[in-house]
Amino acid sequence: METSRATTRRHLSTSPFTPRTAAPVKTFKAGDRVSHDREGIGRISTVEGTHAVVVDLGGGRLLRVMAPFDKLHTL
Repeated sequence: METSRATTRRHLSTSPFTPRTAAPVKTFKAGDRVSHDREGIGRISTVEGTHAVVVDLGGGRLLRVMAPFDKLHTL
């Protein structure tokens, strides 16, 4: 059995469904309060361009989150 390909399907012009749009890229700055789905609430300590952020969760715990930031939400 072959595995499925990780490609996106093209939208047909005759389709009754609306085409998928790309989600806007989340941007963060140092000092923003954020919530991580699994780890909890913290504060952005370092922004590494548009590809990663470091979150200070308190108690000396640091978490590096890579883009896309699906599990990270601004408070």
